[in-house]
Amino acid sequence: MNPTLDEFHELFTRLTNFKANRFHPLVWINGDPQIGENVHIGFMSEVNAKGAHLVIGDHCDIASFVAVNCADSHKKCIGLIDEVERNDITIEHHVFIGSHSVIKGGVHIGHHSVVAAGTIVSPCEVPPYSLVIGNPMVVKSGYYLNLIERNK
Repeated sequence: MNPTLDEFHELFTRLTNFKANRFHPLVWINGDPQIGENVHIGFMSEVNAKGAHLVIGDHCDIASFVAVNCADSHKKCIGLIDEVERNDITIEHHVFIGSHSVIKGGVHIGHHSVVAAGTIVSPCEVPPYSLVIGNPMVVKSGYYLNLIERNK
């Protein structure tokens, strides 16, 4: 038997808790995130909005293998608290998030910003036109605004 793509999607959805979505069958979307227009989310990425408010603006590009996750269970796991912590995430318009990055609860990324591949973004306010890079992360505020000015 040679299953069709639709049959594969249906079977995959039944075997996992991955809801059907407009991005890719191997993108896991949990909860009810607000996702804008013209957004790309690469395969094997996670968008977990369960128990918190998660917004992804218009014209964002989220690469493959990215975790955008409002939940943090590490303190529960080691017995410091009884419940999983959940914090809101806002990603404004025209944001690029590189492969293998993690966006944690409590993050607000300003428009026209870039998160470099492999970056772990801890709770903070990232100003518009910024570059966020590394672990521990470094925010280069206005990095892309400076490039715009130099190219005039």
